[in-house]
Amino acid sequence: MARRGALAALLLTPAVAAWAQQPRQEVLLTTDWKFSKGDVPDAARPDFKDAKWQTVQVPHDWAIYGPFSAQNDLQTVKIEQNNEKEAKTKAGRTGGLPFIGTGWYRRRLTVPGFGAGKRAVLVFDGAMSDAHVFVNGREMGAWPYGYNSFAVDITDAVKPAGDNVLAVRLQNLPEQSRWYPGAGLYRNVHLLVTNDVHIPVWGTYLTTPTITADYAKVRLRTRVETPGQAFQALRLDTEIRDAKGTVVATLSTPLTATDGLEFEQNLVVPRPQLWSPETPTLYSATSKLYAGEVLKDEYQTSFGVRSISVEAGKGFVLNGQPRKFRGVCNHHDLGPLGAAVNTAALRRQLVLLKDLGCDAIRTTHNMPAPELVQLCDEMGFMLMVEPFDEWKTPKVKNGYSRLFDEWAEKDIVSMVRHYRNNPSVVMWSIGNEVPDQWAPGGSKLAKRLQDIVHREDPTRPVTAGMDQFDAAVNNGFAALLDVAGFNYKPHRYPEAYTKLPQGLILGTETASTVSSRGAYKFPVEKAKDKRYPDNQSSSYDLEASNWSQTPDEEFAAQDDLPYTLGEFVWTGFDYLGEPWPYDESWPSHSSYFGILDLAGLPKDRFYLYRSRWNPTQPTLHLLPHWTWPGREGQTTPVFAYTNYPAAELFVNGVSQGRQTKGKSDQPQTRYRLMWNDVKYQPGSIKVVAYDASGKAVAEEEVRTAGQPHHLKLTADRSTLSADGQDLAFVTARVEDAQGNLCPEATQQLQFEVKGAGRFRAVANGDPTNLQPFHQPRMQAFHGQLVALVQTTTQAGTVELKATAKGLKGATLRLTTAK
Repeated sequence: MARRGALAALLLTPAVAAWAQQPRQEVLLTTDWKFSKGDVPDAARPDFKDAKWQTVQVPHDWAIYGPFSAQNDLQTVKIEQNNEKEAKTKAGRTGGLPFIGTGWYRRRLTVPGFGAGKRAVLVFDGAMSDAHVFVNGREMGAWPYGYNSFAVDITDAVKPAGDNVLAVRLQNLPEQSRWYPGAGLYRNVHLLVTNDVHIPVWGTYLTTPTITADYAKVRLRTRVETPGQAFQALRLDTEIRDAKGTVVATLSTPLTATDGLEFEQNLVVPRPQLWSPETPTLYSATSKLYAGEVLKDEYQTSFGVRSISVEAGKGFVLNGQPRKFRGVCNHHDLGPLGAAVNTAALRRQLVLLKDLGCDAIRTTHNMPAPELVQLCDEMGFMLMVEPFDEWKTPKVKNGYSRLFDEWAEKDIVSMVRHYRNNPSVVMWSIGNEVPDQWAPGGSKLAKRLQDIVHREDPTRPVTAGMDQFDAAVNNGFAALLDVAGFNYKPHRYPEAYTKLPQGLILGTETASTVSSRGAYKFPVEKAKDKRYPDNQSSSYDLEASNWSQTPDEEFAAQDDLPYTLGEFVWTGFDYLGEPWPYDESWPSHSSYFGILDLAGLPKDRFYLYRSRWNPTQPTLHLLPHWTWPGREGQTTPVFAYTNYPAAELFVNGVSQGRQTKGKSDQPQTRYRLMWNDVKYQPGSIKVVAYDASGKAVAEEEVRTAGQPHHLKLTADRSTLSADGQDLAFVTARVEDAQGNLCPEATQQLQFEVKGAGRFRAVANGDPTNLQPFHQPRMQAFHGQLVALVQTTTQAGTVELKATAKGLKGATLRLTTAK
């Protein structure tokens, strides 16, 4: 779909009048929405009085504002995927937030340039959930699945002159999810106005079937719609521009009666610049639809020139080069923002993942926001796009199994047509850990879904995340997929390779290791499902769920087995809900699996993955912190995560010996440097790293912190866009007088924002913290938290002030510009 900017309100200026004469207009409906929680009789009526309703901005997640409660979506369930043998009560499984119930949204709707010979369509990027769309009191469409994008033609209900009223009813059911789903119009809503002869939503399909160093063949299929779908003598003029905006190919094609209502065009791009994570070069195809000399529509398709394949003996091949995925799985919520999509928040996540060395994301377990896909195109991430966590056999009482028979094909078609032009999308998944793996008829369902994907897009392979190894391998389920994807099965990869025909294995979900940022538990030992009285997990990165392993076991399988395609770690970021291993122990209500916490702060595990995934940048990281009053003389192991082969540890200047990575039966010794017998003494620990020749090349030191003295603020960016949506993520640290982080500090910080911005949210990464995200105060967790500042539409200076009782405060200034 063409993205041509956003107008929140339309004024009758000459510029807007000219804009309204264009063959296609798009308005982003962000402001002036009225919202009410609860089912409201007659709320769809245009004359309904909504003046007392809350005024909100879309995207909007009504539940993220809380309050948290153990009673929100309390579930008593047996989770078979977690190997549970009996039903248990789960308090925080879906985040402990009040997402259940009905909500209504209303707004006045001006339709620019609408009249005879025009069509009006609403596009919802996602609406949670069971959306019913009304215009002027008439229901014009519905879509039950909250994660999918859908279009509703409202032409027949729109009044050409005067205001229209748009109303949307949404409803979330209890036990409809295994994680926090969000609530409301949590993704963007678009109004499209076109001529009645036009290119429909997601009406182009672009592929690059032939690529050489000299040229790339670009095949573009473009559907058109006409009144009554009657044939018309139309013409499609297409030009392709490179990343600099230079026209590199053009073609004019008439529509003939034998074509139906679809154009096929084949263009040649000379000396193509290939898309990859390292070089995410984008092209654009602009198509102009003419009836005679009258311009009826104009539509832009962004794309990349790249080839993909999966081949036995080579694995996943991008642009002719085999490579292994360095991927993460991510849920859709954005921590303190909830499910409400925000481009700046998504971009920050991707910047952090780039630094990690990550090159791929699996959109678990649902369709992504289009903003994420577009950013992955631009920044260079490969995507595995996945629609479902359930098929016919339920995991939760009111999950997707209720919808499967009627909606599965519609949802897959919508997903594939939406994203099949995006170069970042390199693989489709048709489901995650579906119980149909072992149910009668499950293999037939898998074939049916894969066939639908192949029909809509034969250019990409299809996989599924399988956890029931024996059932899936023995009943043919795994064998029929293009790519056999296994969750948490590195020890069985050789067996799968022997028994399956594909000749390759993908780690679709790996290493459910749990940790709390800055929390270290003693004694230090590998453990499964380990629980502590404070509801935290150790950041020594040796604790995992019973169904999983620590990262090192998967690393070893990927390194030792040439037929593996890489991995997608569970997860890149902590998320709301699924607080394993404390899902029966309130107040835990967010996950412990993330490489980064809910605030987007790196855990120690970040540097373990970075040392393996980012070879172009040096990594040297020490853990734990070195402030342990009361542990004097006690064993306090020290680990170093580094991409150097060896390092030497010093405690207060005294060497503790040099450690070297080496292949062994213990995976941890291959990927970590560990000094397990260190005795704690206040002062400092320092690690010196050595390269392969034995030369000292880097060092890092951690000192014992003194008393908390002051706050320090650091923003991820200093210049923001004055668009009313942009965000700065400001890390606040409690430090001693010498600037050392105080690792056990828990002071409550208070925030104040002045100038051309406003306070948006705050998070500290503590899975047990029940303080609301939207209030300008929160306790530090292990000495840190992150505050979010949002711009207004006015350019200028934003000032953020942070204070805490007994500490010297801090002030940070940011600039916003149009």
